[in-house]
Amino acid sequence: MAKTPIRVAVTGAAGQIGYALLPRIASGELFGPDQPVILQLIEIPAEKPMAALKGVAMELEDCAFPTLAGLVLTSDVKVGFKDVQWALLVGSKPRGPGMERNDLIKENGPIFVGQGRAIAEVAAPDVRVAVVGNPCNTNALIAMHSAKGVPKERFSAMTRLDQNRAQSQLAGKAGVHTTAVTNTLIWGNHSATQVPDYTNTKINGKPAHHVITDEAWLKGDFFKTVQQRGAAIIAARGSSSAMSAASALIDHVRDLSRPTPAGSWDSVCVVSDGSYGVPAGLISSFPIRSDGKGGWSIVQGLELSAFIKEKLGATVKELEGERTVVADLLK
Repeated sequence: MAKTPIRVAVTGAAGQIGYALLPRIASGELFGPDQPVILQLIEIPAEKPMAALKGVAMELEDCAFPTLAGLVLTSDVKVGFKDVQWALLVGSKPRGPGMERNDLIKENGPIFVGQGRAIAEVAAPDVRVAVVGNPCNTNALIAMHSAKGVPKERFSAMTRLDQNRAQSQLAGKAGVHTTAVTNTLIWGNHSATQVPDYTNTKINGKPAHHVITDEAWLKGDFFKTVQQRGAAIIAARGSSSAMSAASALIDHVRDLSRPTPAGSWDSVCVVSDGSYGVPAGLISSFPIRSDGKGGWSIVQGLELSAFIKEKLGATVKELEGERTVVADLLK
């Protein structure tokens, strides 16, 4: 008996991340080769984005993916989120010339209020929401507060790209394949204050800082590279990360959909319960384990070095500041 299609909404679907992401979902790579999907693609109500979205849909049709069971193209969030089990909030307003981060937060806030309300009103009862559009932690916080009646644990934001970046940097420094680097961990905000925790990451089963003994590199170039990788990519290619962001979103959804292997974890931004001193209610990156049935838990008992604690405090302060900026949207 054929499986019921999974409905997946993607905002900003005609953008660069969407263009890299959609064929991977439609091909069965995300949910499996025998699981049909219906893609519900949302763009802003303007002629150019909607025309681009039509072109993306034409290409998806031309791929003749056996698992693609349908397409919905819309600028109406109530149509786009109707009955979806996964809402991937990729689109957000980019930072303009001279715009500060707090300005960007204020510009994007109302967008995620509307999306959160629509998800609560029309999405499937088991909907899960993953926010990629930046500033993703605070955008997820806004959407979570706006989606009255949807459990808070259904909302997440993405630091999987940062985890992948850290894993790659550590592997390169150690001269090993990326698969030798495990339990890579990001704490805090998806921003330049994020904390790539090399003390709890392992290389061939040993703590990374025991394999890479160059402490100056770990606290300096490693941190700086991971924190500022997005800006470096913009400088190099003239636009922001797209292929790698799409790949990380595939990883992120898998991390939350499948049981986490024993002894492992993944970096996911979720609502804090006060663990590791992160104030309850903030959306922060933690080490997460999934039960594969829709539930997740924060891994407890990890020891944090004084350096990592200091950096965690700084990123938490930034998250609290962002929450203050959008306080009027969280009522």
